[in-house]
Amino acid sequence: MTIDFAVARAEEVARASYGRLLAILASKDGDIEAAEDCLADAFAQALSTWPSRGVPDNPEAWLLTVARNRRHDIRRSAAYQLTDSLDDVVRASSSSATMAELDPGTIPDRRLALLFVCAHPAIDRAVRTPLMLQTVLGFDADDIGRAFLVPAATMAQRLVRAKRRIRDARIPFVIPERAQMPERLAFVLEAIYGAYAIDFALVAGASPRESLAAEAHFLATTLAELLPDEPEALGLAALISLSSARRDARGSAEEFVPLDEQDTSCWDAELIALGERYLERASSLRSLGRFQLEAAIQSVHCARAKSGVVDAAALVKLHAALVTVAPTLGARVAHAAAVGRASGPAAGLATLDAIDDDAARRFQPAWATRAHLLAKAGRAAEARDAYDRAISLTTDAAQRSYLERRR
Repeated sequence: MTIDFAVARAEEVARASYGRLLAILASKDGDIEAAEDCLADAFAQALSTWPSRGVPDNPEAWLLTVARNRRHDIRRSAAYQLTDSLDDVVRASSSSATMAELDPGTIPDRRLALLFVCAHPAIDRAVRTPLMLQTVLGFDADDIGRAFLVPAATMAQRLVRAKRRIRDARIPFVIPERAQMPERLAFVLEAIYGAYAIDFALVAGASPRESLAAEAHFLATTLAELLPDEPEALGLAALISLSSARRDARGSAEEFVPLDEQDTSCWDAELIALGERYLERASSLRSLGRFQLEAAIQSVHCARAKSGVVDAAALVKLHAALVTVAPTLGARVAHAAAVGRASGPAAGLATLDAIDDDAARRFQPAWATRAHLLAKAGRAAEARDAYDRAISLTTDAAQRSYLERRR
């Protein structure tokens, strides 16, 4: 067996199962830091032995066994080293008890339990979503720091403190009772959406990792089935399904294709249908929230696959509602773009100018939207200046090339 194959298999297992393995390891004593260290040791063992011994039939169970043995050794003595032979480890990995623990159907998913642990009221609100992104979905402090506009070192310190808080407070690794759900659910939804958004290269400098986008979709749909009466859980499942349906039409790493220019025949009709079903179920519950509104916006765009046109008036109404419910800078800029589409560039620019936020001067989508509207208005010199500013704030090579061509 080649080293490259063994490394590729280890990376595949890490992407698909890291969060669940970590949840199993940490569930006994709540010590996430120790579980992370032991899991890292297990992956190191895999990289050193799989090329010569072969990848086990159940690599997840193998990793879990090695990590547990390492954890057991650390508890016995800080100086004690792992002494079980690797052949014994491989044999142990086929035991029915270990296999049962790795069955996703045993809870609905171990990662969801860990997400709710990270959303416990004892954890600082500001660090709950970053903690979920790291421990369950595998993002490092650098990626998370960029997403939250916090230096990586500062974010790393916050994450360490939060993990120790979980250990010291002995927070149980269980999905909470229904009565406890509301105070935690919003943070869980935000983390799942954050993983998808970061993975979708919406954060400057982040590179797409399709496995994490798929992971976010899996968690969103699992949570929607776990909580069928929670409209925002259904809304998030709808949003990620509808957005994921267009992923293959966005272009390659070298070529960015904006939404309006995408070939609708490349969109995934099954994912669109799934998203529409979740959105319909959410709408029937008569409680409107951010994720439902964002899903409805995506639904309007996806309707172009059948009608050939986009309902601009519907987009303005939905974006205005989103600004009311969640007045983020991104939502306000998107609203200005929708107004410009429906009522002309002058109206869009007026809406954009009305945004009173110093951060807008450093927000790349605001400058890209302004450049587009100025060009539509025939104000070429101003449009070129706005494109220059948008390009200077763009780190994604494909988007930069697109903006340079537009300029």
